[in-house]
Amino acid sequence: MKYYSTNRQAPLASLKRSVIKGLAGDKGLYMPENIDLMKDFVVGEMKDMTFQEIGCIIAQALFGDDVHVDTLDQIVKDTLSFDTPVVPLHDNIYSLELFHGPTLAFKDVGARFMARLLDYFIKNEGVKDVNVLVATSGDTGSAVANGFLGVDGIKVYVLYPKGKVSAIQESQFTTLGQNITALEINGTFDDCQTLVKGAFMDEDLNEHSKLTSANSINVARFLPQSFYYFYAYAQLDKAGKADELVVSVPSGNFGNLSAGLIAYWMGLPIKRFIAANNSNDVFLTYLKTGIYNPQPTVATLANAMDVGDPSNFARIMDLFSIYPNPYAAIKKRITGYHYTDEDIADIMRLVYKQYGYVLDPHGACGYQALIDDKLSDKETGLFLETAHPAKFKSTVDEILGTDIEIPAKLRAFMQGEKRSVPLGKDFAGFKKFLLSQS
Repeated sequence: MKYYSTNRQAPLASLKRSVIKGLAGDKGLYMPENIDLMKDFVVGEMKDMTFQEIGCIIAQALFGDDVHVDTLDQIVKDTLSFDTPVVPLHDNIYSLELFHGPTLAFKDVGARFMARLLDYFIKNEGVKDVNVLVATSGDTGSAVANGFLGVDGIKVYVLYPKGKVSAIQESQFTTLGQNITALEINGTFDDCQTLVKGAFMDEDLNEHSKLTSANSINVARFLPQSFYYFYAYAQLDKAGKADELVVSVPSGNFGNLSAGLIAYWMGLPIKRFIAANNSNDVFLTYLKTGIYNPQPTVATLANAMDVGDPSNFARIMDLFSIYPNPYAAIKKRITGYHYTDEDIADIMRLVYKQYGYVLDPHGACGYQALIDDKLSDKETGLFLETAHPAKFKSTVDEILGTDIEIPAKLRAFMQGEKRSVPLGKDFAGFKKFLLSQS
């Protein structure tokens, strides 16, 4: 499999090069040159398969040309060592609980897969001394840091906006040490992401170090997220609820929705998608106007979605570029809604009161988007509950009047000592720091 840039001004790249480089030389995002269509009977048989078995099938379609089947299967099995159950909430509404991994967030899937794939390249294909840069608005940093923790030959630098992630999220990547360094940036997530992208384009830094990204801009991070779309469909299919499936995705940098669209292009019969936004709603504005106009990030309760210039918008545009009118095709396949902090709090209270289900702020957006989309009687709605509510304990408890239990996995992180390097949002200071690292 070769990978091309969404800007189409860079040479095709191998899987190894696209993963290690992260961003193409023309500043575009890598995309697979071919997306194999799964046969209907293969998708139909998945209802009797495990998460790992389904993941192996999808991974072979996406990466099988570049990694030996046995090795790839083992990478997938190591990655998917936890479940992602579909939980009925009420009527025809279901929650896909993606918070049963090591850091209790959906990003564990992509981060663990990428870490194991890079480990394979290091041990078997001569790759050495990789420096992973990752910007995080909350959950990405913890998933990547824990996925790569202790992997020989890899150093991870987590850039996060000061004061704009929850205390529990922060503890998951600032207390680890070893090969993980947390950089506390005095700015927003977009500032962090700009620093990472700038590093990839800087000649001095690239001569000094081998740099890659573990954000969803990296193909090895975002593509494996398609695994759980297939698994969710399989669970609903087994229950006879998969016909006319509508999937609502809490959306920030749009890597998760892009992975869902990849699954759709591979033949997964999803009727349509909903992009559920918080107050950072540049994509919703695009759906209404056809104009993409990035905006400064707004801090919200759903902080992992606080992205004013989502990188993966380029992938969505690229996937629909085959149509004569891409904008019309996108509007047909994707709808959108946005919710203020007040909306989010009201949604969480209502669902807890009526159904006893504790939503995190991001899942609340996904749930309400299904309600507002007014599904027909024949449609099944699935929203992605992307993180455990305890990762936002103070917010959730204040809104619901609860004292939710913190899982043991999270308590262990909170007992560690915070270690981070404070930096401004200027590129010169960031570059100076990276050049100082051996």
